[in-house]
Order: sequence, then C-alpha cells, then structure tokens
Amino acid sequence: MLVDHYPMLALRLTTPRLELRLPAPEELSALADLAAEGIHPPDVMPFSEPWTDQAPAERARSVVQHHWRHLGSSTPDDWALNLSVFADGVVVGMQSVGARNLRVRREVATGSWLGQRFQGQGIGTEMRAAVLHLAFAGLGAEAAVSTAFAHNPASQVISRKLGYQPDGTDRYEVRGALAILHRFRLTRESWERHRTVPVTIEGLAPCLPLLGAEAG
Repeated sequence: MLVDHYPMLALRLTTPRLELRLPAPEELSALADLAAEGIHPPDVMPFSEPWTDQAPAERARSVVQHHWRHLGSSTPDDWALNLSVFADGVVVGMQSVGARNLRVRREVATGSWLGQRFQGQGIGTEMRAAVLHLAFAGLGAEAAVSTAFAHNPASQVISRKLGYQPDGTDRYEVRGALAILHRFRLTRESWERHRTVPVTIEGLAPCLPLLGAEAG
C-alpha cells in the first residue's frame, strides 16, 4: 500500500470540531475549488506572495501545485506538511507546519488559510492549536513562529490567544506598496500555559524519521 512507503498519508490530527490530514486527490480538488471561491476581500492581501490575485482557475491550480511541490521536495531536514482541514467531512482550509533542521533548531513555522465562508467561527484558532500540539507534544519542538501583516488583525488575534509573543517586524513590498509584517514566537512554556484545545494525534510514530524527529 502507498501508506507503507509514505506513512504521513496516515497522520491524523483531530480536535473537537476538526480533522487535519493530507488530502486524497478528490479532496485536494475540493481544496482548490475552495481557494477559487475566495479567501479574503479583494482590497486586502494577507500573503507576502500575492498568489490569490490570480484568476480563480489559476488560483486553484496553484493550490494543487503547491501541495505536490512540498510533498515531492520534503526531506527530514527541510519539510512542510500542508494539511487539509475538515469540519464535518467538508474541507474548509489548509494549515501548514514545517521545519528546517528540527533536530538542532527545535523550531517550527506555521501558516494557513481558510475559505472565506468559513471565517469568523473560531476554526483558525482550533486548526493552529492542532499543529502546535503536533510540534510540541509530538515532535519535541521548543518554539513555533508565525507571521501576519499589520492589516491582518485576525491572524494576530489567534497568535496572541495561543500564547505567542511579538518578535519584531519586517518590511515587504506587496502590490507595489509597503506592508509591515509582524513576527510572533511561541515558546514551549507559553504553549503549555495557553493550550485549551484537546488534540489527538494518530499515525505519528512511523512519520518521525521523515520529520527529523525522534521517538519520545
């Protein structure tokens, strides 16, 4: 079976409302369709690379290519998991978690997007909490980092709610204009104080060598 060669296909994160996992082909198609519907109002750009400015069909295709590219290039020292997020069996968005040289740095980075019709329901907090549990409880990370532009307050609210602290700013050019990117850092100690979402991990043990982690 394919999962015998790539065990991350069996990795599952579950919360009270959500399931996060790598998508099957038709589920990846549904994720692409969701991106084509829209992720944010047209007058704002929450991403440093404005991929959502593409036409809907091109936007959908880029989701598929992005997913395949990361699957194909993943190594134990440089990986990213782009997990599809499901609520009641319906795909609602994507939550990523990745790391470089995890054995040494003990740090992960996260990113995400939600279909516009699923925003404002607390899903963003719950899906970030799921991958933080994977990072800290499952992979032995000591820190997690995230970023959000100044004009994206919803992402900043999630970070603060989960215990992140400000970690400086960067200056970007987005759509030909200056955009201030805020960096946030979450330590293991702060994560332990702020975690309130119960998370279950399934299928992790055979994935650990592929993620640069060791069995606890």
